[in-house]
Amino acid sequence: MRRATFFVLLAVCQAQDNPFASDPKAAETARPMFRILCAPCHGLTAEGGKGPDLTLGTYNAGDQDRDLYRAIARGVTGSEMQAYAGRLDDKAIWRLVSYIRSVGHKETNPITGDVANGERLFWGKGACGQCHKAGVRGNSIGPDLSLVGRQRSLAYLRASLVTPDADITPGYTTVIVIKPDGTKVVGVERSFDNFSAQLVDLSGRYYSFIREDVTSMKREFRSLMPSYAGTFNDAELNDILVYLTSLRGAK
Repeated sequence: MRRATFFVLLAVCQAQDNPFASDPKAAETARPMFRILCAPCHGLTAEGGKGPDLTLGTYNAGDQDRDLYRAIARGVTGSEMQAYAGRLDDKAIWRLVSYIRSVGHKETNPITGDVANGERLFWGKGACGQCHKAGVRGNSIGPDLSLVGRQRSLAYLRASLVTPDADITPGYTTVIVIKPDGTKVVGVERSFDNFSAQLVDLSGRYYSFIREDVTSMKREFRSLMPSYAGTFNDAELNDILVYLTSLRGAK
């Protein structure tokens, strides 16, 4: 009975507007809560990290207040976003929605470029599909970029292309294993601890090692993704960025 009542109340709360939408203090009240609960994934200033950038003003879960409420309360299926309905009361969740709204903004420095040429460069000259997936094309060695236009800012995307080591997406560090015969295996981390390492090399081959069976294994906080600073000229870089920002999935 209590469980049924909870879901009824949850449905009612999702259907209404944010009761703190016109309260200028609500967002500031939620700031400490955001930093404790949300910053580990979304960054201290909500600009992203392990989780999406929340300052873009557009969200995978939907762009209405009730969509944000639902994502916080129920979590997001298929992601690491957990449900907070059992940990936070209704008012706290709505205040978090207010905080997210307060930091959201549209891109203030848009760029111009050729989306079609950017797509050609992405799959051709840049060979980005060797590691990244976008929609139904590409591979899953690196992060999936199918929704990257809704998840990352233009500045973040530019930095990722030019200085990929500056901000490594969690779970995509470089793992190096030296086998007893001296063979070196280098790949992208899938799992790493004191006892074992799992990685995928750039050909897509999966490896699993036990520490006691190898000469050494280590994790380096650098990216296997090359810098494209010398690969693309400024116009081509803009075209690539325009293409990446167009990858927004189905709304």
